[in-house]
Amino acid sequence: MIPPRTSYQRWLAYGCLALSMSLVGTYVALSKPLVAAFPVLLLAWLRFGIAALAMPHWLRRPHDEPPMTSRTRGLVFLESFLGNFMFSICMLFGVSMTSAVSAGVIMASIPAVVALASWFFLRERITLRIAAAIVCAALGIGLLAFVPTHAAGPEPSRAAVPWLGNLLVFCAVLCEAAYAVIGKSLTGKLGPKRIASLINLWGFALSTPFGIWFALQFDFGAVRSGIWLLLVVYAMAASIWTVWLWMTGLRHVPAAQAGIFTVLLPVSAALMGVWVLGESLSAVQLSAFGLALLGVVLATWPARRA
Repeated sequence: MIPPRTSYQRWLAYGCLALSMSLVGTYVALSKPLVAAFPVLLLAWLRFGIAALAMPHWLRRPHDEPPMTSRTRGLVFLESFLGNFMFSICMLFGVSMTSAVSAGVIMASIPAVVALASWFFLRERITLRIAAAIVCAALGIGLLAFVPTHAAGPEPSRAAVPWLGNLLVFCAVLCEAAYAVIGKSLTGKLGPKRIASLINLWGFALSTPFGIWFALQFDFGAVRSGIWLLLVVYAMAASIWTVWLWMTGLRHVPAAQAGIFTVLLPVSAALMGVWVLGESLSAVQLSAFGLALLGVVLATWPARRA
């Protein structure tokens, strides 16, 4: 049940959701230099560890928040395991095997997957306008599927198995859908800051055995200072800013409607791939992303009141 909200609260929630997914797409594209410098499991461990150092005060339970039940604890673990840990692993391995634009093509299916999951698990009604927005996203990904992508810059390090990279990115799509649906359940029980800190702590715990194993064999002195700076920004964006923004917006918006904003993830990932990594983007691809943005407009356009 969505609590009553003013127009200001609704548009603020939309802004939080849009900014969150835009940041996710940006760091997904910019993670390509990081996966070239660090083993993926070591990178995930460093990300969770840096973020944990930045927000220990968010772990404290507010006075007006009830103690967590066993069900809530289970949901927090699943939110971290699927939407944080597995999403990071699948996405980092996936983008190391394919281009950022190709990853954007696959991630354009997130709104439809989120809508189906919210209908099945949360029993949310899919309105005609939300369905039209999902169709726009589906048309966009269908259009992109017929356009070959070419990287102008260095080829992916594991380009010999691009199908595996695409499959891993789609697994990340499923994880992102679980993240949206479980997060909707959690926002009625915990605050956004506490959710962000708890799922990051679980991510750190899950990745620690792998992180320590790779850290003992890794030459940290060979990493350039610019990569370290990028790692800190990546950790803050992935574990703190995007999670807090998403959970803040999700408190006031149904999961199916919030899922439409995930089209900004592939759009920003593809645009960063073009502007920063030197990948190509055709007029057809721009049209496809225009369809995706039309879906966002349909999902957020104010409904007429009786």
